[in-house]
Amino acid sequence: MSPATASGSAPKPPGRSPRALWHLGVNAIVVGWLALFAAVGSAHHFLPHAFWLLVHVLLLGAVTNAIVIWSGHFAASVLRLPEANRGTPAALRLVCLNAGAVGVIGGMLADRWYVVLAGGCLVAAAVTAHAVWLIRLMRRALPGRFSMTVRYYVAASALLPVGAALGVVMARGDLAGELPERLRIAHETVNLLGWVGLTVAGTLITLWPTMLRTRVADGAERAGRAALPVLLTGLGAAVAGTLLGPPPLAAPGVALYAAGLVVAGRPWLREARAKAPRSFAAWSVAAACGWLAGSLTVLAGILVSTTSWITVGERTSLLTAPLAAGWIAQVLLGALSFLVPVVLGGGPAAVRAATASLERAWPARLAVTNAALLLCVLPVPSTVRVACSVLLLVMLLFFLVLLVLTVVRGMRNRRRAAQGDPVRAPAEVPARPHRVLGGVALGLAVVLLAVAGGGAVDVRSLPVLERSAATSADGGAVTPTGRTTRVTVTIRDMRFSPSSVAVPAGNRLVITLHNTGTDTHDLVLETGARTGRLSPGQQGTLDAGVVGRSLEGWCSVVGHRQMGMVFAVRVTGVTGAGSDSGTDSGGSAHAHSGGGSTSAATDDTAAKAFDPMAEPAAGFTARDAQLPPATGGASPRVHKRTITVKEVTREVAPGVRQKLWTFDGTAPGPVLRGRVGDTFEITLVNDGSIGHSVDFHAGALAPNGPMRTIKPGESLTYRFTATRSGVWMYHCSTMPMSLHIANGMFGAVIIDPPGLLAVDREYVLVQSEFYLGKQGGTADPAKVNAKDYDMVAFNGCANQYDHDPLAAEPGERVRIWVLAAGPNEPSAFHVVGGQFDTVFREGAYDLRRGGSRSGGAQVLDLAPASGGFVELSFPEAGDYPFVTHIMSDAERGAHGVFHVR
Repeated sequence: MSPATASGSAPKPPGRSPRALWHLGVNAIVVGWLALFAAVGSAHHFLPHAFWLLVHVLLLGAVTNAIVIWSGHFAASVLRLPEANRGTPAALRLVCLNAGAVGVIGGMLADRWYVVLAGGCLVAAAVTAHAVWLIRLMRRALPGRFSMTVRYYVAASALLPVGAALGVVMARGDLAGELPERLRIAHETVNLLGWVGLTVAGTLITLWPTMLRTRVADGAERAGRAALPVLLTGLGAAVAGTLLGPPPLAAPGVALYAAGLVVAGRPWLREARAKAPRSFAAWSVAAACGWLAGSLTVLAGILVSTTSWITVGERTSLLTAPLAAGWIAQVLLGALSFLVPVVLGGGPAAVRAATASLERAWPARLAVTNAALLLCVLPVPSTVRVACSVLLLVMLLFFLVLLVLTVVRGMRNRRRAAQGDPVRAPAEVPARPHRVLGGVALGLAVVLLAVAGGGAVDVRSLPVLERSAATSADGGAVTPTGRTTRVTVTIRDMRFSPSSVAVPAGNRLVITLHNTGTDTHDLVLETGARTGRLSPGQQGTLDAGVVGRSLEGWCSVVGHRQMGMVFAVRVTGVTGAGSDSGTDSGGSAHAHSGGGSTSAATDDTAAKAFDPMAEPAAGFTARDAQLPPATGGASPRVHKRTITVKEVTREVAPGVRQKLWTFDGTAPGPVLRGRVGDTFEITLVNDGSIGHSVDFHAGALAPNGPMRTIKPGESLTYRFTATRSGVWMYHCSTMPMSLHIANGMFGAVIIDPPGLLAVDREYVLVQSEFYLGKQGGTADPAKVNAKDYDMVAFNGCANQYDHDPLAAEPGERVRIWVLAAGPNEPSAFHVVGGQFDTVFREGAYDLRRGGSRSGGAQVLDLAPASGGFVELSFPEAGDYPFVTHIMSDAERGAHGVFHVR
């Protein structure tokens, strides 16, 4: 954009402009990356490293290409060398950049670090060449009013290779302690605030007044020159503090960077006061700057308030959406909506027509985007967050469709204009305030409908229906006193404190509930009055109305009531059934468990449906119990995996269906395998409807951070190094832990003992018991609490290997890894007709083939959460049953067959 254009003059006359064709061609790359981002967003549940992939497709793909393309365009324009930013060298830089981006993304998905390294080098080389070209361009040009913009671009381009190097080091792994978080935060700071931030700041010096169609404010260039060293100093201080010191040491750098933005942005505010924004482009950029300001404020607060970089890393993950979607994406879409019509050209009428096409329904779109994004970062139910994420994706797709249609029409208009057929477009009319406000209202209404729909799907966010007058808390025949009893109840360590309250009959009761625990809780009275779900640190109010009888209450989070989270309202001043001295004759609290039934109240159709002799449907296939070998290559290795919490309904025995909480959709979860010295980097994503966590027994580290409970929609990264061999359990450690494990949240990590001998076949069997609730429902918390289980299974389905046996051949050596996942019952693994010559239990060999002992073993006995393996060879063909030799458990489903042929 030339200075003349920056001050508002008309575009050049139509014609076959090579510059226009160049820009349309290279910006197709940006559109392609944005389309890929939309596709990844639509299918992220099915993709590995989905969150990482979304961020890098947007930032490394779309945004980095846009920066290289448009910073070159603006640099050439302000230096009055408009023809310099195209040709073979520019094309080669873009080819190198995109090859590198594909390499980085592909290498991460394939877990090939050398591919990531090669891709990172290509990206760094392309941007470094871009910086060299910018410097050479400045040396060729005469001094200009806005040449400091190019200095911003050079500084930004010099920083990206630094950020790329930090990213490549992180991808290599083998990092311990807080170093991974330090590197990640430094990587993000350099790339977001340096590469992207400096480019945006330099561009807005001229682009912002051009969008507003006003003159550049006096002193804008001086402010730009003064701000750049402040921005660079602040950025350097923030990165140095991140890599070398505690979090508070990095906070002044962030504050100084923000101060640099204030210095550069004061002329922008004067320009906006001179002529208020009236277009999608201008308002999109303004909203983006608001998200950046809020994100920097929150970031500084996080750094000041904690001393652990791991904690900083966990908290700053909440800023990804505001920075990526709120700031960067909105700047990108706003800039494209302004610049593409200008590049298309074709005369003033054609530019106005293209602009009108791209800004169709812009007030509603802008309102939907920012309101939905705000809800995504607030503590809302997961289904509401999903609905808002879908709205954001729809807004992006809508823009891409408009962009493609606008380009097609613009090219057609250029051809018509070149042939002497002028484009007819209505005169430009500023958007009327009432239409803008109407569009904003429409957009907010759409978001509210999404919130309502998400709340309707997530019944946890809805109020409990009021009960009939016979069991209401309106006092019945009791005369209201007109007085109010107000009490404060605190949640501490899975208990209400106090656990009961005395209320004079006829008084209105108002309870203020403070959650000082570490999990989400609520309080529900048997009348239906309740608080909402309260996260740790939150408080809520329960208005019980006029109380005429004693009432029972509880926490409705599944399993919490069974763990003792009960509450009592005791009425004083009356006698009989409703008083303290009598028995509560109203609606029984035991009939309303609020998340788990008692045994007496449970509909036992699932337990009654369980028949150990039942046959599965034709075509039944058991879970594959074969264990692949540990990944080849030299140790230590880094194993990276994303595990997603999913709620699924599965058949756990013929005719018996249960709703399970799972790791990656299976119970048990995926089996992980490695060797001593390997590092595991597991990203846990909670796509369930309640809080969950994960505890890996294979790692030794303080549980405070990595094993914490995360809410629906959140994620955390758990890193541990396997220092000892064994069969290690992992499981959800959210309270009540027994219920979460019983409902499917467990799995195995196998760390090979050094010198483990080769065998012909390996199988893994994880034993667990089922506490069946309703057909299609979750486990019964009361049964779990009473250890009253209905069924026992290997690998999550009773008797499945009776119907689809495990295979072996006579004389083959077979190794069977066994884990007793419980949550409560042990295992005594035995193969009928077989003898074990090798027994490895809890990290040590009890018996080893080739040793001096001539004896054998008949059972591998395991306490809950312990594991080991056995080896044997089958002497001849036949069917060899395997069981737990706790025979009543074998008869409840812990039974299978080795089919030896």
